[in-house]
Amino acid sequence: RAPRRATTTTDAIRKEIEDETERHLSKSTKIVSPIPMYLTVHSPNVPNLTLVDMPGLTKVPIDGQPISIVQDLEEMARSYVKGDNAIILAVTPANADLATSDALRLAREVDPTGERTIGVLTKVDIMDKGTDCRDILQGRALRLRHGWVAVVNRGQADINKRVGMGEARQRENAFFAQSEGYKDLD
Repeated sequence: RAPRRATTTTDAIRKEIEDETERHLSKSTKIVSPIPMYLTVHSPNVPNLTLVDMPGLTKVPIDGQPISIVQDLEEMARSYVKGDNAIILAVTPANADLATSDALRLAREVDPTGERTIGVLTKVDIMDKGTDCRDILQGRALRLRHGWVAVVNRGQADINKRVGMGEARQRENAFFAQSEGYKDLD
């Protein structure tokens, strides 16, 4: 483990995460490491909590991934979300069929009453023209006890161009404010 040091810029934090990922993966033949990385954020404005950012679940190994990657990722995710004090953010692309969502399937398996699950819809901005996810967000298509949140992610081009989170949030707010299907929703 690398020595702890204070890092305050987004670029420095990104670099540290990339370096730590490289250190973890250089010790094994796996594409994903089950060894957690710890990033501590100190602020008078945030609650004391642990956030675990997991790799996404997958159905098919791609070139360079071991055949076991599908099972490895699901077992890793399950080990974190099975605890009674874990809040599950079941992240699902809005442009995919919810019936095929591995995140929702896993959440229902470990949290059958839905006490700890919040749905997160991504890629809302790239849904087919003329469609939206309003019925989901309003709980008419698939009701979750704690509801759904829709987000517009930065695309890879934005990440490569180092579009900051402030600008990305402004773009996201503008998207929802200008979209007929969403502008009247909270």
